[in-house]
Amino acid sequence: NDDVNTFDWVIENLIKYCNHNKIQAEQCALIVHTRGKHAVKYGELSELAPICQTLADCGLSVKLESNE
Repeated sequence: NDDVNTFDWVIENLIKYCNHNKIQAEQCALIVHTRGKHAVKYGELSELAPICQTLADCGLSVKLESNE
């Protein structure tokens, strides 16, 4: 939740593009809000890159990070 994106918008996009259920999306949104960042999805770069770009296109602040 910020000046541009509501919790509902973030949750809607996590459900739509990350295949989260409502509870999982709500928890991720709250963790990001309180901690500043959170890994919302794990996988291969080839799978995650288009999702990351789509979420960015929706106005969300996202980035890919290595789990290593």
